Amino acid sequence: MCRFLIFKGKEPIRLSHLLTRPAHSIINQSFDSRLRLDRRRPINGDGFGVAYYPVEPELEEDGPCIFKAITPAWNNQNLSTLADKTQSDLVFAHVRASTYGVLSETNCHPFTYHSLCFMHNGGISNFKQIKRKLLNHIKDEYLNYLQGSTDSECAFALFLDTLDKNGFDPSQKEGGFGHVALRKALLQTIEYIKNWTKEISNNETEPEPSLLNFAVTDGDTVIVSRYITSKTDEAASLHFSCGSSFVETSPGEYRMERLDRNQDVIMVASEPLTFERGDWIAVPTNSILTIKRQTVLLHPVVDEYYQEDPLYLRSSTLVENKGFMGSVPKAKIVEKDVPPLDREGRVRPLAATAHLV
Repeated sequence: MCRFLIFKGKEPIRLSHLLTRPAHSIINQSFDSRLRLDRRRPINGDGFGVAYYPVEPELEEDGPCIFKAITPAWNNQNLSTLADKTQSDLVFAHVRASTYGVLSETNCHPFTYHSLCFMHNGGISNFKQIKRKLLNHIKDEYLNYLQGSTDSECAFALFLDTLDKNGFDPSQKEGGFGHVALRKALLQTIEYIKNWTKEISNNETEPEPSLLNFAVTDGDTVIVSRYITSKTDEAASLHFSCGSSFVETSPGEYRMERLDRNQDVIMVASEPLTFERGDWIAVPTNSILTIKRQTVLLHPVVDEYYQEDPLYLRSSTLVENKGFMGSVPKAKIVEKDVPPLDREGRVRPLAATAHLV
């Protein structure tokens, strides 16, 4: 199971507090996970990558800094040193267990294009059969951008092409694209992949579901999907956490503090970084999570795989067998028009709930 982590904060955080110091950091998860249900591939040693946006205003327009390597993340001294000396308020990190593509830095996530950053957890079903259609669909500019051989990088090129055809220049340096434009382009990217996969199937054989947990940011807004092309199966695991600060309570042990009503820290992860029951909320299968100005929104993806019954229990067999499920207690998702109230009748902060819109 590949894993990714997203941090977005009002104030920058030292990367070591996300990547190396926590006992259950994404780096430690790559070789020693107490929550992992995956016993098929016990370690993630096929490379890693971290993209972080500079805190210096004069450097922001150049997009994120990025560091990748094909060595196991837990044994890379350069990463440890970089994490100890670097701060950022927006971080994308990924550890890889390869499904498509050889072991090389060009195949390591995240992928970047000017201000945009993208990563993927999952896999596109029958990718070899739809790859030609995907490449023929996109403009030469984004076809020539491809450096590696993964389904994930091709999905990013398709996203860039879709954003372009929607009237936005992916190479723009000033200002963000806005959450509506990014979310629309990501949904259309999923739709293309879904439909092309259907086209190669016949009436007798249904293709294996695609697992499409995508994450994209323009340095301002973050859009993340938890999606599977199935009406009955669970998607690859995805969780989020919000609070006033992410603090170290003892060496290696961290928790999400909620000392006020502000959402100063928002984290999204394939597998939780802490073991506190109240720290993490599971993102519903087939939905889009948006982080907009330190606010989290959840949008259901209403298509042929949408389940109208919110109590419908999807099967986790597929993702468990493929190693894409991390265990965490699920919290209740509260609808936006019925927010929970505290004892004084005030709306609780988003750290305790999710808004489904």
